[in-house]
Amino acid sequence: MLADVGSISLALGLTAAVYSACAAAYGLTARLYGAVWVESARRALVVVWGFLSVSVGAMVALLLTGDMQVEYVATVTSRSMHPLLQVAALWGGQAGSLLFWAWVSATFSAMVVRRRWNLDRPLLPYVTVVSAVTQVFYIMLVALVEVPFRSLAFVPTDGVGLNPLLRHPGMIIHPPLLYVGYVGFTVPYFIAMAALISGRLETWIYAVRRWVLVAWLFLSLGLVLGGRWAYDVLGWGGYWAWDPVENAALLPWLTATAFLHSAIIQERRSAFKMWNMALIALTYGLVVLGVLLTRSGIVSSVHAFSDSSIGGFMFGYFALMGVTTVFWLLKRTDALRSEFRPIRLLSRETVFLANNVLLLSITATVLYGTLFPLFTRLLVRQTITLPAGWYDQVVGPQFAALVLLMGVVPLLGWGHTRARRLGRAICLPGAMTLFSVTGLVLVGIRNVGAVIGFGLCTFAASATLLESWHAVRSRQRVRGESVMVALQKMVTNNRRRYGGYLVHLAIVLVGIGITGSHFYQQEAQGAVGQGQSLHVAGFAISYGELSERQISQEQVRTEATVAVYRDNRHMATLWPASDYYPISRQVVTVPAVRSTLAGDLYVILVDWSQESAGTATLKVYYNPLMSWLWIGACLLTIGTAVAAWPERRDQAECAMAYRAGALAADG
Repeated sequence: MLADVGSISLALGLTAAVYSACAAAYGLTARLYGAVWVESARRALVVVWGFLSVSVGAMVALLLTGDMQVEYVATVTSRSMHPLLQVAALWGGQAGSLLFWAWVSATFSAMVVRRRWNLDRPLLPYVTVVSAVTQVFYIMLVALVEVPFRSLAFVPTDGVGLNPLLRHPGMIIHPPLLYVGYVGFTVPYFIAMAALISGRLETWIYAVRRWVLVAWLFLSLGLVLGGRWAYDVLGWGGYWAWDPVENAALLPWLTATAFLHSAIIQERRSAFKMWNMALIALTYGLVVLGVLLTRSGIVSSVHAFSDSSIGGFMFGYFALMGVTTVFWLLKRTDALRSEFRPIRLLSRETVFLANNVLLLSITATVLYGTLFPLFTRLLVRQTITLPAGWYDQVVGPQFAALVLLMGVVPLLGWGHTRARRLGRAICLPGAMTLFSVTGLVLVGIRNVGAVIGFGLCTFAASATLLESWHAVRSRQRVRGESVMVALQKMVTNNRRRYGGYLVHLAIVLVGIGITGSHFYQQEAQGAVGQGQSLHVAGFAISYGELSERQISQEQVRTEATVAVYRDNRHMATLWPASDYYPISRQVVTVPAVRSTLAGDLYVILVDWSQESAGTATLKVYYNPLMSWLWIGACLLTIGTAVAAWPERRDQAECAMAYRAGALAADG
């Protein structure tokens, strides 16, 4: 019954999406009652969301009740699984995750057509058309190609269960955040295409920037939580391996970051109009490419889905989207020509341009490395994958240059900055950086890469904090406010700027965590008997005992007890384990981690023997400064929320731009 409800809702949702696309297109050309047809199409998109919500609700109910007659339920769940994991199974398989993707896309479409369209209301019909066509494509994939409600000819007694690697608390929130980040970039694309098709290019930049910022935040959190999942589950002591699926999520993040910076120049200086439009299109194109790579089976990854029939459909959609976008970009070339005079070398505009060039260079590098196995498969009939070390050597210096630019930006003004003024502004951050680097060398940090990394982080953080402090002190002198009041007023009056500074500080903390864990990771491995120890980074990891227990009918855990000592002082007790899943015959490592601000002690149970008084093979990593990576992710969330908070000035700027565009059109 529930499966029938889900299938019928999908069919009705597809019908409503087709109607919305046709009605909106007809409304654009109809002389009589055109607005009525557009309004009907807009409401139909909300109806699409309602039908897909019913379909998703039906699937969740099927997963929770364990209806094994439904093929998808039998494939990804079992009756002994925790209810939260049963819900998470919605995105644990190909068909269910596509259904969830279509629902998230419908949610964004409903939100964008239901928002208050005032100054840019002429874009609404075009947004509705583009959004409805996209919904038709995604729902068709779910309803006709990867059908989640297909029934089995027989009813198994129990299901296979969710992939053991996905049975982690992070998988309950990581994929939804990643999907929201991915799909969130469809809205800026809808608005940008609407502006291109309609020729109304005055206010689109104001309409999309907050959508981009929100999608960027969710994608950032998805990337960080994906790294945490890899750190906690895969048992190799790291969090990022330049896996093709990881890269696919990173690519649109990079281009969206470039847009968030260059959009500021368009708003302030009427420059980079074509550039920004192309960045929005490129970001959405990379989202579609990421779906193609991860769901078609053309790349091999622990994260990717197996071979699927949707690859051809996704490639066709990707090609159609690309051709359509390029056509309209070329058609509107004159309208997108910048009105801004050439930028000066010592200016904030120049740094933002360099920032964009670097981000696109990193994007091209990562894309090349991701597609390299496909190129070799086509050219030499052999799949060759570039190692993680290649990415580190090629991409690492480019990210270092980005951190340097983050420190330079606060020291430069718009238009032009005198060299003497820049020299005075850079003295104190430069001195603090020199002091920091000297201190690092004196305490024994001699690795050149690590010294450069920590030095750049110091420079970026000190320049940002000092510029903010000078602004607070200036406000104190002029208005006589206390430090806290001046800081609060300063941030409130310019949320985008100081929210951006918080994000920059968050990136600095992430950089500190990456630098410490990458250059100074230590490891040790060996077989130890009871009472014997492994030594790493001044810690003694003493093996105590081994125990085995049944977690559930499909999970058996073997767990070691180890004590951590430093200078003969007991620091902690850890329990690294190994889980065996008899049904899938799969073993999953369960690392034990002791985290402090100084570093993480990461212990893995590699092997064991009940003979010889219970010998265990342990592998231990020490990852310095790892916690700062996760702290930086939390600060990034706060900074993005501050930057995305609406300001009255945004509405005023949008109104001025719209009036200017309307006057130009009338003239």
